[in-house]
Amino acid sequence: MNWIDGMVKPKAPPSGASVRSVNYSSSPLLASKTPPWRSKFLVAMVGLGFCALLGRAVYVQIVGAPFFLKQGEIRYARTLELPASRGRIIDRNGLILAASVPAPSLWAIPKDFDADKFKRRELARLLAMTPKELDVRLDDNPNFVWLRRQVEDPVAKDVLALNLKGVHQVREYKRKYPEGEAAAHVVGFTNIEDHGQEGIELAFQKDLSGRDGTRRVIKDRLGRVVEDIGDSVAPVDGRDIELAIDSKVQFFAYQRVRDAVAEHKAKAGSVVVLDAQSGEVLALANYPSFTPADRRNLSGAQLRNRALTDTFEPGSTMKPFIAAWAMESGRVTPNTVIQTAPGFINITGSTIRDAHPHGALTVAEVIQKSSNVGTVKMAMQMQPREMWELFTQVGFGQKPQIAFPGAVTGRLRPYKTWRPIEQATMSYGYGLSTSLFQLARAYAVFAHDGELLPASMVKNAEPAAGIRVISPKTAQAIREMLHMVTAEGGTAPKAQAMGYSVGGKTGTAYKQEGKGYAEKKYRAWFVGMAPIQNPRIVVAVMVDEPSAGKYFGGDVAAPVFSEVVQQTLRTLGVPPDLEVRPQIVAHTIPAEEESF
Repeated sequence: MNWIDGMVKPKAPPSGASVRSVNYSSSPLLASKTPPWRSKFLVAMVGLGFCALLGRAVYVQIVGAPFFLKQGEIRYARTLELPASRGRIIDRNGLILAASVPAPSLWAIPKDFDADKFKRRELARLLAMTPKELDVRLDDNPNFVWLRRQVEDPVAKDVLALNLKGVHQVREYKRKYPEGEAAAHVVGFTNIEDHGQEGIELAFQKDLSGRDGTRRVIKDRLGRVVEDIGDSVAPVDGRDIELAIDSKVQFFAYQRVRDAVAEHKAKAGSVVVLDAQSGEVLALANYPSFTPADRRNLSGAQLRNRALTDTFEPGSTMKPFIAAWAMESGRVTPNTVIQTAPGFINITGSTIRDAHPHGALTVAEVIQKSSNVGTVKMAMQMQPREMWELFTQVGFGQKPQIAFPGAVTGRLRPYKTWRPIEQATMSYGYGLSTSLFQLARAYAVFAHDGELLPASMVKNAEPAAGIRVISPKTAQAIREMLHMVTAEGGTAPKAQAMGYSVGGKTGTAYKQEGKGYAEKKYRAWFVGMAPIQNPRIVVAVMVDEPSAGKYFGGDVAAPVFSEVVQQTLRTLGVPPDLEVRPQIVAHTIPAEEESF
């Protein structure tokens, strides 16, 4: 080997070997010409892609920024409602009829729910469900489902004590009704969302509900609040509603009508108590009733506010209005004698009878004996328009203007369509219809010296102004006649009250079914006032379909009136105007004399 400066000198190629060289320019593959449009196309595509990316970035960052921000916020931010406390419903003395109390509600995230067989069964038991019902509920929605709303505190504590993954609790408000069945048709009730459905709860929904507040928060995946964001809006609680109802009077009226329905094996009953000096409703009770806080398996019969929604032909209770207008128009006086013999009268071919012939009767005695013939003779002296205007003025055929749902108009046909026989029958209460509430308000005209006061379910801050219908002298004369009805020789001695003078009118009528009247189905009622010289209250009682043998108003409804009057006047602190209890005399008008 030859060394040059420490390096090895490469060997020379062996003799005879040749060196091969490559000519790249002569390669057919590398020498082919590339079309110029390809490179331009590639450059254009790269540029187009860049423009697309740039446009998308502009859209996301500028044009569509609000949308994407909102979508992102939805995934972590929540607006929580801060429920307002519903206003209370209280009676005229401040006693609570309805109020909201905090109540826990249980909910779950089914996709996170995890429980063994034993805990599932225990959860179903606490929620008053079967295990199958619980499974169905959890399968309803993977993200959210109510397990049970507005449960009792012990139930909520027991459920949370199971430490079940995916089960949570939230605080809501639950409505409580301390008076229960007694005031159910007055206060009504709310649904699970706390919205009024009936009664005062519905009529004053806007005032009672208030305004919910809001709270903006960030929640984690498990629904836990991590942070507050933004400003919170505080809830505004609902306004309290003060009713004219006296809860003590309401409760006693309900008890008495409930007992009367049971005693006479009746279908239903109602009582209305009005303050004769202000027009305020002190009680409005119906039976059957219901418990507002527990409305399972309710029937329409229980929900019906019969005092306002049921109409009937008022029968003999219309006779005092005819006598009042006959006196007001100067046609008669209380002592004017009317010949009712021979006990019937013929009007255009139709015969109207008294149940028992009376002969000559004064106008006062016509009302006391409830004579159809005497009433018709007074009515036929009037023009139909006079009777129609009188009935309209006292509220018949007019929807009561009270802040309460369900009040009906009743039926009073235009006077131009009346035939003579219809004018005659309307004078003693057939051919028109009214509700018990309308009837009670109409009798308040006699109690308030001839003025009709607006009825009110809400306590009045100031006395309401009335509308003059008849003179005070006429009203006082009618009160004396009504007092005779409850005295010896009248049709309702059982209406007498211990310590208080009373007056009123009975009514008994066959029930209408279709275009005719049902056999052996009656409505019995009594409407009156007390004390008779200076009335403080008007009380109307109706018992529907009594079937225990007695069905006349004087036997069925008058005793309820008597008991309600005594209790109400004592509750209101009205001093007795009689020194001793009136004695119910042995001689009374036979039941059949009470006209139909």
